[in-house]
Amino acid sequence: MDYVAALLPPVVMAVAFTCLIVTIVKSQGGANKAKEDAAVDAVLARAEAAGQEPHVHGA
Repeated sequence: MDYVAALLPPVVMAVAFTCLIVTIVKSQGGANKAKEDAAVDAVLARAEAAGQEPHVHGA
């Protein structure tokens, strides 16, 4: 029974990681991409209207 306890955490993590990757891949493109692009365009337009350069965090 110890082998079940030893294998359960890696199996659970592998399933969770696979679900995460599938969710990320499914959320790319399509209607979500259009919404994300529209949000970025709105932020850039707002920054240009305010007369300032848009700041990129971490760059």
